[in-house]
Amino acid sequence: MKQLKKQGELFQEPDFLYKSKHSSKDFFLNKKTLQDWQQAVHNYQSKLFQGVAPNQLQGNLFNSNLESTNALLDPLRLTPLPINFWRWPESMHRGPAIYLVMDRPKSINSNLLLYIGETVSAEKRWKGDHDCKKYIDAYVQAFQKVSLGTQLSIRFWTDVPKETRSRRQLEQELIQTWIPPFNKETRDHWNTPFTSGINS
Repeated sequence: MKQLKKQGELFQEPDFLYKSKHSSKDFFLNKKTLQDWQQAVHNYQSKLFQGVAPNQLQGNLFNSNLESTNALLDPLRLTPLPINFWRWPESMHRGPAIYLVMDRPKSINSNLLLYIGETVSAEKRWKGDHDCKKYIDAYVQAFQKVSLGTQLSIRFWTDVPKETRSRRQLEQELIQTWIPPFNKETRDHWNTPFTSGINS
């Protein structure tokens, strides 16, 4: 499985990364700080949502395999489900899938891709423990404290390899492209305060 490289190797010009005076442990969660954090994620991901190829964003970093992978996936064409969909008696999706946790903050009126995961069983993956549920709870609480709402959804992409190794490689390629802040491979890039203290 491909591993995401360290920030120094991966990003030649990391201007889009969120910079804070505070570490993630003592991150001061005021309204402006949270909005700035969302804006930084949006500034990077917005071009991807518009269909701009990854190599146009970051030079020759991404190979053609990554470009074709990203071209296959348009998150906005996938059906959004409520984040607590797993409580429903019947699941809309079954079998292998890549899933995406997203928010649409009113302050930027655009989508943020917060987490990318893979599963062999879309109907079961979220029924038990999942670290992303903890990140979501922390995220929602932080924004509620400063009177900022969230519009969270989850989307499933089921046109994925049935073989686990291939599906995990696809997941890693998408993580490298989108840099979602809740994934363990990319949290440090965004100085994500919602995930500090949560084991992965």
